[in-house]
Amino acid sequence: MVVLTGSTLTLEQIKQVCYQGEVVTISPDSMRKVEESRAAVDKIVAEKRTIYGINTGFGKFSDVIIEEHDVNALQLNLIRSHACGVGEPFPEVVSRAMILLRLNALIKGFSGIRPVIVQRLTELLNLKIHPVVPQQGSLGASGDLAPLSHLALVLLGEGKVFYNGKVLKTEEIYKREGLEPIVLQAKEGLALINGTQAMTAMGVVNWIEANDIAYQSEWIAALTMEGLEGVIDAFHPAIHEARGYKQQMDVAGRMRGLLSGSKLMTRQGEKRVQDAYSLRCIPQVHGASWQALDYVKEKLEIEMNAATDNPLIFDGGETVISGGNFHGQPIAIAMDFMKIAMAEFASISERRIERLVNPQLNDLPPFLSPQPGLQSGAMIMQYSAASLVSENKTLAHPASVDSIPSSANQEDHVSMGTIAARHAHNIIQNVRRVLAIECICALQAVQYRGVDKMSPQTRGFYEEARKIVPSITEDRIFSEDIERLAEWLKKNNRQWTAITKDEGTLVLES
Repeated sequence: MVVLTGSTLTLEQIKQVCYQGEVVTISPDSMRKVEESRAAVDKIVAEKRTIYGINTGFGKFSDVIIEEHDVNALQLNLIRSHACGVGEPFPEVVSRAMILLRLNALIKGFSGIRPVIVQRLTELLNLKIHPVVPQQGSLGASGDLAPLSHLALVLLGEGKVFYNGKVLKTEEIYKREGLEPIVLQAKEGLALINGTQAMTAMGVVNWIEANDIAYQSEWIAALTMEGLEGVIDAFHPAIHEARGYKQQMDVAGRMRGLLSGSKLMTRQGEKRVQDAYSLRCIPQVHGASWQALDYVKEKLEIEMNAATDNPLIFDGGETVISGGNFHGQPIAIAMDFMKIAMAEFASISERRIERLVNPQLNDLPPFLSPQPGLQSGAMIMQYSAASLVSENKTLAHPASVDSIPSSANQEDHVSMGTIAARHAHNIIQNVRRVLAIECICALQAVQYRGVDKMSPQTRGFYEEARKIVPSITEDRIFSEDIERLAEWLKKNNRQWTAITKDEGTLVLES
């Protein structure tokens, strides 16, 4: 069970809830804060104080005063009118993360919602009822209004949900589970939709997948190094300590650990003095991407525990401040940074693929073909990798530098953070497929070299991967191999992480 407090949620807990189905509960102290915050809203309504979002319109309508008897209708109208999302829905795991993150933000006690809202969001998580949320339609300020409105619809008994692998109407599931629709009261609709939880949920899922892929890229690069009889000296610790980047040193150390005991690796001068950059610079390039992933992780961990709606309530309602915590710029920039970092894993991988298949760059059979000429082998797999890498270049264009004014120029600068997060997700899927192609080619190359000469670590990876993709003995529909291996990498993400034991001690040559 994961206990939510509003300020202590971790990425590991998100994995437990979103990927392992762990149930959640709310800490008593957090529920107390929710009750106190709601009491403050009730007091404001009773005193007829004019506060944005409680008894005023929204955006450009913030100067329109709402009569007390229309306060509840204001919140209902807000949710229905703002549910303008379009396109394919977010993956279900992202929808689940969205509920979790919105719940964690609301229980901080600055939002003024009733405990019944907290209880319903908790029920949705624990019953695995996940809103169907269209991906497109958010500007990333005032937060993720459209996506979160689709989430809020479910509390009202409206919209659609994922449930037991199906997409069904919310009202049908409510009847099945004995749940009653909630009637929103003052400020609750605004509190539910004014925040960055769509982009952050997508960002968290992105980071979890990207972190796994980054480790897997090292295993696959190690296979390629063996298949091309690479020069191990490039990973000598002295080189990387001389530069000083921790992530670069870590990658080099893991590469030495993965390749320790391999009889396929060479020393400088044995077959060549030095390798091409795509082999020699693995620690530098992968390490730089790891630096970006560390930055992204730091920003996500802050945003996961942040109050991002507006206005926020302090001092028992004596201080109610309209601000801009809903603005997604921190996550927008982080997601754009992630896009660049992940695209580079695929970019350098594709160059290694070229070195594996191009007969002008190695002494392996041309295109790793079993019968060069009659059979094309891996020739067109490199084309597919190149296409994915090129697509990533367009997706990596920063979304955060764009802005379009909205709400009659009241909301005149927006983040586009959700677009950045969505494109980062697309890039990550492309990267995994490029790495799957490199893996297929590297498996074939080490088979030609001699599997018995591999390191014990890479040999284990080879044997497991060969259960998914058999040796290329004749041309076949390689699309199926690529997709099957990519899915295997995604599902076996915990298995192929880091080799931290550095047994590959190298001696500096004089």
